[in-house]
Amino acid sequence: MLEMEDLTSWIPREVAELYQNEGIRELYPPQAAAVERGLLEGKNMLVSVPTAAGKTMLAELAMLRSALSGGRSLYIVPLRALASEKHAAFSRFSALGVKVGVSSGDMERRDEYLGRNQIVVATSEKADSLIRNGARWIRDLSVLVVDEIHLLDSPNRGPTLEMTITKLMRLNPKMQVLGLSATVANAREVAAWLEAELVESRWRPVELKEGVICDGVLHFPGEEVPLSRRRDDLVDLVEDTIGQGGQILIFDSSRRNAEATATKLAKVVAKAIDGVVASRFSEKILATGETDMAKRLANCVRSGVAFHHAGLLAEQRAVVEMGFRSGLIKAIASTPTLAAGLNLPARRVLIKSYRRYEGSRGMVPIPVMEYRQMAGRAGRPGLDPRGEALLMAKNEAEVRDLLDHYVLGEPEEIFSKLAMEPALRTHLLSTVATGFAKDAEELKRFVDSTFYASQQEAWHLEATMERVLEFLIEGGMLEADLRPTPLGELVSRLYIDPLSARIVVDNLRAKEKTKITDLTLLHMITMTPDMDTLYVQSSDGWVEDFIDEHACELCPEENYDWMMREAKTAALLLEWIAESEEEKIADRFRVGPGDIRRVAETAEWLIHSAGRLSEHLELGATFRIYQLEKRVHYGAGPDLLGLLDLKGIGRVRARKLHRAGYTSIERLKEAKVANLSEILGPKIAEKVIAQLRADGGRGGGEEGEGGGRW
Repeated sequence: MLEMEDLTSWIPREVAELYQNEGIRELYPPQAAAVERGLLEGKNMLVSVPTAAGKTMLAELAMLRSALSGGRSLYIVPLRALASEKHAAFSRFSALGVKVGVSSGDMERRDEYLGRNQIVVATSEKADSLIRNGARWIRDLSVLVVDEIHLLDSPNRGPTLEMTITKLMRLNPKMQVLGLSATVANAREVAAWLEAELVESRWRPVELKEGVICDGVLHFPGEEVPLSRRRDDLVDLVEDTIGQGGQILIFDSSRRNAEATATKLAKVVAKAIDGVVASRFSEKILATGETDMAKRLANCVRSGVAFHHAGLLAEQRAVVEMGFRSGLIKAIASTPTLAAGLNLPARRVLIKSYRRYEGSRGMVPIPVMEYRQMAGRAGRPGLDPRGEALLMAKNEAEVRDLLDHYVLGEPEEIFSKLAMEPALRTHLLSTVATGFAKDAEELKRFVDSTFYASQQEAWHLEATMERVLEFLIEGGMLEADLRPTPLGELVSRLYIDPLSARIVVDNLRAKEKTKITDLTLLHMITMTPDMDTLYVQSSDGWVEDFIDEHACELCPEENYDWMMREAKTAALLLEWIAESEEEKIADRFRVGPGDIRRVAETAEWLIHSAGRLSEHLELGATFRIYQLEKRVHYGAGPDLLGLLDLKGIGRVRARKLHRAGYTSIERLKEAKVANLSEILGPKIAEKVIAQLRADGGRGGGEEGEGGGRW
């Protein structure tokens, strides 16, 4: 047994004392194994252990050891929400004099100010962007921590994560690399690529029982436990969990099913909670915006249950998570896509559906590794005697299948996804543009150092690489000898797919002699691979009419199915900048408030990129594009743009001012305090007047506590 006191041979005593004051006296067995293998001596390490087995604390120890000896660490996470969560957790190190920063948002910035911190938290995309934009501090790292490194296997995030790790190891050859992973079959292969010690363990601080529920019986390997049978398996399991003083996480196959599950359970759970406190959480949900989805969620929360999916606003998800952590919300129904980002342990986890929809493949079973991610949420250290993870089956045959495949099965191996053409387009250009390779030979050597090359012979990539390089040369982003052109360097810094840049440039050139409208520009950016377009449903017949009505404004598109999706997405953005109410947009386009914000954020980034490309190539649409960028940021009409420069003023308040006759900053300067207070409320009015007096009214366009757009 290794105690915190024993670590003072490697780390300053004040670090050990910080953990002792948090109630941590001794290390978990996997943590002790990592220390004994050289974690605190600077050795590279891959830690492949279950959820809640202490991976994060190992990273903290390595980073604190570095920080207190003058080093700097970068902690990479897969999601922005997790970046904020880790930043908040690490901020307690300020007591040791350690500064912690978080980098997110704008992809075309160096964020040099982050170099003042000893620990920086960022997503892999943001870290890659910092490398592309030449942040100096990122060349001076002593520790790199990669959380959820098994996401190398992800088709979406894997290639960026892989290339970011490869580049950072090149830039910082003496840097300690610490990979934190779920249990994977080929952990030894990943460790070999990182030149790291491997710490593998199945140990958990809380016992985990895994099984299947069917017809009122909990089936565990070698054991069957009957459940009190009243209604159905879902309701009975939830009632049983709450009766034991526990909480439950339910993973459903879709947003609609998650919402239906939460609504069904609301009547069951309501009698077991404090209604007064629940009402407060419910009011917090409604304060984020009174859309139909917000009202449904508020009604559920009032009864002690919630749903949680990407259609919600970040603020709404935060309220749900806070309610669950406080113990007030007893059950959450969530989609499986959020399993990795949902750091909410519960007494029980129920995988209500083990299949999920995947485009042309239809409903497919989730991987064993994903099941383990969900199951690992069961059992709260220090609160639960054990955790239980259950899959739901329809019959005895399915019970046996689920026990064999998931409960007793081994997780899959992970494989590099770098060979996919979209990934190579982006990453080959950035590798050349950032100086990691100056010719074909150096590019080959760089690719040879990737995880892909450790799994496959490099020649497998040659044909795809040739096609991609030819595309980049034809697009004017690389010279024939692979030197980057100014356009190629700009595209790399903008952090867009080179194909997106090609689509933007080709369409702007084609439209130079015709009238370019806002819809033209919005459709153009929805055509790019960087935009996730909206699904077109059978009830969306209006989209075809929209295409016919606006044919002269839209960009040419050969694939009509794609055109339908692009046009629907562009139409949503038109409604957004026309200041349509969020509820009306959500209802018409059948999306959640979170989807609206996500589409608007992506559009803002792509429109900004289009503006930079137009400016660089002197294509003539630059002013209109930048004006549209600002309108998309706020969801506002062109007549409000001057007012939106004021801090604290978003589209709703700006429209109120405009209607009252304050159509410009100059008009506002003539306003009386009493009049502004009546329109904006006393506090906001005071802030506006202070800005007008201080600097002529030019603020940063942020909404402050209102969230930037409202």
